[in-house]
Amino acid sequence: MNASDCFYLGYVSKTFGYKGALTFFLDVDNPADYKKLESVFIQLGGKLVPFFITSLSIRPNSREANVYLQGIDTEEKATSLCNKELYLPLTFLPELKGNKFYFHEVEGYEAIDNQMGAIGIIERVIDLPGNPLFLIRSDYQEILIPVRDEFIQKLDRENRKIFLDPPDGLIDIYKES
Repeated sequence: MNASDCFYLGYVSKTFGYKGALTFFLDVDNPADYKKLESVFIQLGGKLVPFFITSLSIRPNSREANVYLQGIDTEEKATSLCNKELYLPLTFLPELKGNKFYFHEVEGYEAIDNQMGAIGIIERVIDLPGNPLFLIRSDYQEILIPVRDEFIQKLDRENRKIFLDPPDGLIDIYKES
């Protein structure tokens, strides 16, 4: 499995008990969506290694889960997995509707400004904490627009277009440079 085919789920935060149990921190909006996981990929040595889950219970009102993995039956084996990142295939992501989207989903979408029309293609989303940005490629120029709900008018998945209403003058800054 390639990392490009997966999404970041969270990480192994610590051991739990002495029989190889682990605590996963699930870096997701709704941890309950993942309560029936059968397996997970753990990044080891730069590669994603699959592990089968024999038991998983999500702590109430928390993003943590107590987990037992097949073949991990001692504290030493469990400790070797601490602080490692967890991944799942993109197919495990719940489907979003309306103007909600995953950052990887809009890569390659045409960005349409409500006043200027087509401005370019979303090359990627730069995931800065608290301030993600669309990186839009336009005639060999980069345009950065904050990913904010109030700037997104419509997401057209069928035609791979996103209609934006950024603040007045934001795109003009890039035309002047």
